[in-house]
Amino acid sequence: MAYSDGMDSQAVAALEGKKLNGRVVRVRIGTSERDISRQERKEMPFHAVPYKVKIAKKDGESSARSRGFKFSLISAMAGYLIDVPVAIVPESGQGALAPVLLPVGHGYEDYRNHPAFTAQMERFVYSLLGYRFKYQFPRLWMTKGETLKEFVDNCEGGSKWHKTRSCWQTSRQIGFNGTRRQCGICAACILRRLSVHAAGLKEATDVYVWESLRTKTWEAGAAKNFDLFTNALHQYSVAGVLHFEHLAGLQGRSDYQLTSRLSNFELAQSLGESPVSVSQKLDRLLRQHAKEWSAFTKDLGPRSFVRQWIRSSAS
Repeated sequence: MAYSDGMDSQAVAALEGKKLNGRVVRVRIGTSERDISRQERKEMPFHAVPYKVKIAKKDGESSARSRGFKFSLISAMAGYLIDVPVAIVPESGQGALAPVLLPVGHGYEDYRNHPAFTAQMERFVYSLLGYRFKYQFPRLWMTKGETLKEFVDNCEGGSKWHKTRSCWQTSRQIGFNGTRRQCGICAACILRRLSVHAAGLKEATDVYVWESLRTKTWEAGAAKNFDLFTNALHQYSVAGVLHFEHLAGLQGRSDYQLTSRLSNFELAQSLGESPVSVSQKLDRLLRQHAKEWSAFTKDLGPRSFVRQWIRSSAS
């Protein structure tokens, strides 16, 4: 399992490890093992794989989408070397499927954690190594909040979820008083906060630069003395909120039946399941997300800038 600092990685590694009697090898891409103590390393299979790519041209591919290929290929190489035929993809349903169901603007659908992409990777690995390798999605039909709650309720070490990191923003963009906070307002952070709320948990306010989502204005929600407000950060914030709002309303759209049929066919082919089964699971996932999102945004209060953005987008 390709392992990161993320909440899904920690939760799914523990949940699947429990099912497999601890026989889940965590593979980190790079040399950092900062979230794994020496004692933990002794108790669980874990290794960091040095990884570096030298880009010849300054305009080489630099989008985050390349991470999907990097993670899946390193997982396959690790499996090949120790003769393990399966990699676990820890992504929950919102993170794996929503970027394909709801692409941003005029951009291409983001398939980096989607079964259609890993099915192609399976064929690529076989062509490259002659090795039959599979990618499994044990949490594909669950929300991140459901995964987090199951982890906390059923796994030893579940209380450590708050040490994970979800934000992709760098210190240069959101640095504050020399601390490594998470921004709290990008799509990844919004999903994290939604999931923590859905699981019935709480985080300290100083985890995020945006300490509150209840304030009347976007700027007022940030920590006192934070001054790195940029238009790009504001746009990330709006896009993150509306992405999950649109996902919550997807089943009510007039084109949902067409969208879901296309998605169900693609997922059924990739997963080797029937379209009917996939359709039922996707519908349940979307209903659960809508339920969690409604409760989360309602709890922010009517004056919240998040609620204001949602109302504005509907008008």
